[in-house]
Amino acid sequence: MPRLVPRDPTPLFHGGQRREIRRPRPSLHPLRLAFSPTTISRAFLEDGAEMLSSPIVRGQRLAALGVLAGMCLAGRVGAASLQAPMQSQATEAGASFTLSLPQAFEMALAANRALAAARLGRPIARANVAVAGERPNPDLLLEKLRETPHEAATLSLPIETAGKRGRRIAAAEAEAASGEADIARTTAAIRNQVRRAFYSLLAAQRRVVEEQASLDIARRAAAAARARFEAGAAPRLDALQAELVAAQASNDTESARGMLAAARSQLNTLIDRSPQAAVTAEGELAAGTVPEVDAAIAGALAHSTELALADRRIAAQAARVALARAQQVPNPVVQGAITHGAEPDFEWGWRAGLTVTLPIFTSHRPEVEVEEATLKQLEAQRDASAAQIAGAVTAAASQAAQARRQALRFRDDILPHALEVEGLAEESYRAGETGLVALLQALQSTRDLRLRAVQAGIDYQIALAELEQAVGAPLP
Repeated sequence: MPRLVPRDPTPLFHGGQRREIRRPRPSLHPLRLAFSPTTISRAFLEDGAEMLSSPIVRGQRLAALGVLAGMCLAGRVGAASLQAPMQSQATEAGASFTLSLPQAFEMALAANRALAAARLGRPIARANVAVAGERPNPDLLLEKLRETPHEAATLSLPIETAGKRGRRIAAAEAEAASGEADIARTTAAIRNQVRRAFYSLLAAQRRVVEEQASLDIARRAAAAARARFEAGAAPRLDALQAELVAAQASNDTESARGMLAAARSQLNTLIDRSPQAAVTAEGELAAGTVPEVDAAIAGALAHSTELALADRRIAAQAARVALARAQQVPNPVVQGAITHGAEPDFEWGWRAGLTVTLPIFTSHRPEVEVEEATLKQLEAQRDASAAQIAGAVTAAASQAAQARRQALRFRDDILPHALEVEGLAEESYRAGETGLVALLQALQSTRDLRLRAVQAGIDYQIALAELEQAVGAPLP
């Protein structure tokens, strides 16, 4: 704090002589100053009269106080400017939002890196089509000879026959279509992963809620047991047992929160967000419908991405077979030449020629056989995949229907009765009608039913995900 020197009561003029008053100046070293707005105000009030009486001192004091005020204001402004970005970053880091399943699908398909990598194959496929459409270049031969004619320029042009260029383009376009089918399969796989992760997060949220409810009831039971023990209506053993149950319920709640953090991290990774970002899944564990078995099989055979990819590969292989057969036809080479220096017979001349490869030793028949055998193999694999998909869809649809019935039974029948029994058991214990053992049994039974209801819901959603994976296309 700056040292404030009190005013000297001795007048400036004494006995007709001028007295020079020397006062120590306060140090303005920035590391030795401790000031505040209150200090500056007090300095102005206490030393105001002296500043008015002496112009020199007034100028020095005003300069010093101006420096102090400027430093104080700069410190406050700097602190505010540093604090604002920190508050903004804290708000952004702690921001949470509610996410529905369609929104999760949209975010994952827009930002998933595996799908983005698969989409990078599209420009490659377009480039392959352009490469397939290229035509062979002509050859130019320049000759200088001792014999006549002494000079010659020959131009050779290969001519593709049997539609080789068109068949190459068709094969490249079929490969591009196979790439699109592969992207569709990757998209279906990502949707399936997002569905599983979303409902895993929803189940983890529900599990935390149920564990917290069990913890609240256990704490109320422990408080009631403690009150009855203090009133002499119950032994100390009941109070200790109730506190032990409450401690175990607290432990289970913390474990459920850990599972919630893991499920949140998994979903955030799929939608390309920070693993620690706060997100809340919105929905019901019993949401969704299970199609009939016949309708599911028909949808799978018509819209399965696996079968679509197999069909595209068969089409691409058929194009390769056609190209291999076209390769059996040789390409002729047309030649034309201009000659010079054949005197005395002629000065300028010309010649033309045609070159054809004779398929005597190599007829390209084995290449055709390889491509045809590969085509038959792909067709057989497609039929096997269709049969396997039909069986998997039948099993998954039956399992999903059973899981749905079980989840609805827990939600509509079992849990309401369990909660009613839990409330009655707590009231009976508080009224002294039943003992602690009956209350703890009711609480444990209700907790088990709560968790089984959550598990039934996640089992149903997993069964739906298995059905969607078997169908190979999004469920309606």
